[in-house]
Amino acid sequence: MKIFLSFLTLLFFTSFYAQSLKDFSAPKGYTKIAEVKGDLDKDGQNEIIIAFDTDTKASEMEDYSGRKDVQRIFYILKNENNHLKIWKTNSTFLLSSGIGFYPENNILEFSIKNNCLIVVQQFSTNSRHTQGYTHTFRFQNDDFYLIGSQDTFEDTCEFNFMNVINFSTGKVVVDREYSSCDEDSKVPPNYHKEFIHKLPTLVKMNDFKIGEHKFKIPGSKEDFVF
Repeated sequence: MKIFLSFLTLLFFTSFYAQSLKDFSAPKGYTKIAEVKGDLDKDGQNEIIIAFDTDTKASEMEDYSGRKDVQRIFYILKNENNHLKIWKTNSTFLLSSGIGFYPENNILEFSIKNNCLIVVQQFSTNSRHTQGYTHTFRFQNDDFYLIGSQDTFEDTCEFNFMNVINFSTGKVVVDREYSSCDEDSKVPPNYHKEFIHKLPTLVKMNDFKIGEHKFKIPGSKEDFVF
């Protein structure tokens, strides 16, 4: 009898929670740019993540085809009885549509692995340099938290830099590889360092903006920025 009552209670609160979520419809003037499905809260049901270019300008820049630089947003949706409901929304850390040297070649990819949301963003800062970000978020304690970050900065000839951190374990990897397209050029020595740095508290997804968090790299004058 107790098991039956517990089951009814669970059904009641699940139904109440679903009814409290707002219905989703694609905002007018928004353009869908990415979509992925997967289970993020381990309830056996797939959530749907949809990202959009909004109709809000991020800057006055335009690409070669005249497309404006606009802000981006994504929604995490639940499917309740064939009705899409807005579970979470984020517009804090997606790069704008026109960032970089060749905006038309920018990359924005979403994937779900091991119940975690992975967001990949990449753009060219000039004709030789490519900046890339991979951020991993996990749903826990009723919210999404940043549990992994990878930052890469690459030059076509001279270097490949990578900063990686697993916030769950605290493991940090800082890697600097140098090279040259000029045989007579002096190449700096490569640099590789691994250490442990645990944050006092994990960063919530909606509190995260790229480049606004940092800590000192031990034995170095540099900061680890994420």
